Amino acid sequence: MTFNPPLTFTVVTRFLKYVTIDTQSDPESDTFPSTEKQKDLGKILVSVLLAIGIFDAHMDEHGYVYATIPANTVKKNIPVICFCSHMDTAPDCSGTGVKPILHKNYQGEDLILPDDPLQIIKLAEHPDLKNQIGNDIITASGTTLLGADNKAGVAEIMDACYQLMNHPEIKHGAIRILFTPDEEIGRGVDKVDIKKLGAYAAYTMDGESAGNMENETFSADGAKLTIRGISAHPGFAKGKMESAIKIAGQIIAALPFELSPEGTEGMQGFVHPVGMEGHVETATIDFIIRDFNDEKLAEHANVIRSITDTVLKNFPGSSYELQIKAQYRNMKSVLDQHPKIVEYGMEAIKRAGLDAKLCSIRGGTDGSRLSFMGLPCPNIFAGEHAFHSKQEWVSVQDMQKAVETILHLCMIWEEREA
Repeated sequence: MTFNPPLTFTVVTRFLKYVTIDTQSDPESDTFPSTEKQKDLGKILVSVLLAIGIFDAHMDEHGYVYATIPANTVKKNIPVICFCSHMDTAPDCSGTGVKPILHKNYQGEDLILPDDPLQIIKLAEHPDLKNQIGNDIITASGTTLLGADNKAGVAEIMDACYQLMNHPEIKHGAIRILFTPDEEIGRGVDKVDIKKLGAYAAYTMDGESAGNMENETFSADGAKLTIRGISAHPGFAKGKMESAIKIAGQIIAALPFELSPEGTEGMQGFVHPVGMEGHVETATIDFIIRDFNDEKLAEHANVIRSITDTVLKNFPGSSYELQIKAQYRNMKSVLDQHPKIVEYGMEAIKRAGLDAKLCSIRGGTDGSRLSFMGLPCPNIFAGEHAFHSKQEWVSVQDMQKAVETILHLCMIWEEREA
């Protein structure tokens, strides 16, 4: 279907503004949101939503933005659906002073980022660029991330709100909007008010290639290994000292490559040490454990135990403790109970003129946890690529197709659920 009158997209203008607003989250902070600057974007979003006539738009004390587009159909009992994106950017790479660059009519060349010529987005290393010939590509300038993860999704939802409010011929039920803080540090839905949201289903706009929809995520555990060694004066340590730091180093070195992020792909899980600190007497290693199969999480944790037991055979006076904490679970187990939510999403992608592809995420989204909080929530492409890096990029045309997908989803729910 084509929209009549045709849409005048606003997604690029919105995106180019949003990425210049620093919303980086901070995993070391104990506040919520973790950084107050995330609210700077939230305030702008609320003001724009109010200006286009969405009168209940507001940001709560935790930095969540809520809004409702009222139904415009005479049909009754259409389920309320929600569209969600996160406002924060990852702490992995600077989000301060982002300077977006629009590369028009991309023709397959490598993109050299001007503020750091060593940052080159190479066609050979970014295979989806092959699908972008003739399209317009947005990158950062080379010293920061771009912030397409997830400001592409924010801009797409905001443009969809604008289109729905200005095109009453697009029939739909009530639509809820949710923008979250702190997704990048795993706290994105910690304080979301599901009852206030009042939706039957949701869709995060936070995926990669155009046409992709994700109904499956990793299941995730965190692990903390605490090693207790034996301290002694280094001048008189022979036969006495058992350094916890050196024990920790041996454990990390013994982790199998085939169970590492850099040694796995597809549906393979991994064990990944993400931090270590300590001294001679005590050291800790923090791990993340990931797999699509919940049962394999325990197997992966046992790999850590087995390696630690083996290493400690050479340190008879030392001991350890391994604590495992569940983080999130594969949303597929929830979504499989509500097949029409994914079915309608796939249909919307097809109506936008794309080849719809159902995929798995080697990671998690707000939708993972929302699904287990009673709000089934698959993930739809936003067009973002090379997340969390200075080479992050997004296609203008992919963002426009994401807006169309949102609008088609609204219409499909209105058509099918009357």
